[in-house]
Amino acid sequence: MSSISKRQFLRTAAGTLAASSLSLATLERLCAQSAAMSPAAIAQDGDFWQSIRSQYGVTRDFIQLENGYYSLTADPVLDAYIRHVRDVNAMSSFYMRTRQVDDKLTVRHELARLLGCADRELIITRNATESLDTVIAGFDWKAGDEAVMAGHDYGSMLDMFKLQARRRGMVNRIVAVPMHPQSDDDVVAVYENAITAKTRLLMVCHMINITGQILPVKKIVEMAHGHGVQVMVDGAHTFGQLDFTIGDLGGCDYYGSSLHKWLGAPLGAGILHVRSDRIASLWPLYADASFADDDIRKLNHTGTHPAATDLAIRDAIAFHQAIGAARKMARLRYLQRYWTGKVRSAKRIVLNTPEAVERSCAIANVGVDGVAPADLAKTLFDKYRIFTVAIDGAGVRGVRVTPHLFTTTAELDVLVKALGEIAA
Repeated sequence: MSSISKRQFLRTAAGTLAASSLSLATLERLCAQSAAMSPAAIAQDGDFWQSIRSQYGVTRDFIQLENGYYSLTADPVLDAYIRHVRDVNAMSSFYMRTRQVDDKLTVRHELARLLGCADRELIITRNATESLDTVIAGFDWKAGDEAVMAGHDYGSMLDMFKLQARRRGMVNRIVAVPMHPQSDDDVVAVYENAITAKTRLLMVCHMINITGQILPVKKIVEMAHGHGVQVMVDGAHTFGQLDFTIGDLGGCDYYGSSLHKWLGAPLGAGILHVRSDRIASLWPLYADASFADDDIRKLNHTGTHPAATDLAIRDAIAFHQAIGAARKMARLRYLQRYWTGKVRSAKRIVLNTPEAVERSCAIANVGVDGVAPADLAKTLFDKYRIFTVAIDGAGVRGVRVTPHLFTTTAELDVLVKALGEIAA
């Protein structure tokens, strides 16, 4: 298709979609029009992404640049979710007693296929915190056992490690990962230097949530396994943002993520992957005697849970796959580099995210010298109507900026202008 006819198609689609939700078939046809374009090329195609933006109920009250905590669910997925709520409600306990289990197994299968693992190694949880805390608390810790983690790791997991230290007498060794590493070896060495003969578990972020830095997980896993240490990967921000499978992470022992961030599922969905040979040794947080020790479902006793949330995961997967993981990652990385490239060398502006392309994607963190992060976030919102989140800890002082597929370069231009004026 020529660039003119392609642009006309996109504008027509966008105009039509403004009045109604895009069907999956229409979305697939839309994406097929640009099948010949590389992900890097389509990442810069404003018409294409405007048509995708039309599928999100983006607020006009402010510029939403804090999508890392919980991102908008696309309208087609939201519509399906509401339909699931109504359908489950209509059948009520009949559905929960006769169909819920089988339907959840189907969703679990699709998630496992997307992650690239076996069904028997994955369960659906509520979020990454629940997933990883299940592992931390499920370890059979003995007094004197050690775990290695970083100061920039997520607070809920750090708190669970502290709780295990108080209760079991295990020891937590905290490392500081360089914010602007010169090589992968710089990062790997930080973790390796903290390992001792007593180390049993190493926790590492696939992507650091406060800076957006992508860590060389595969190399860290291989190093740790060489020392006989198991590795748990915090993938809260990578499933649905980066184009990868679990095999790309070097055979990590545990991986947890949230699905309401980058996959686009409704709020309250996550996954936990446990390598098959590690399942039997984990203790469940909630007792369920109906499963064998080596059955991962023993870790998934949730009581009565909102079934519609699980059902809508399939719709989120379909929307994600229609666009394509490689396209999503390319667009998100383009948006981040679009605005960071305009401010990285500006006076008084400090970027707390590595410059190398492969070390970041959508998320970046920016500060202004002499301005407290909380004040910067407040000024951005009060004066410029830009919503971010302040980060002031673990050596990081700034605001986290997290665009999504529906973010426009025009909105990012407002951010760039605001930062320049604040820095001046």
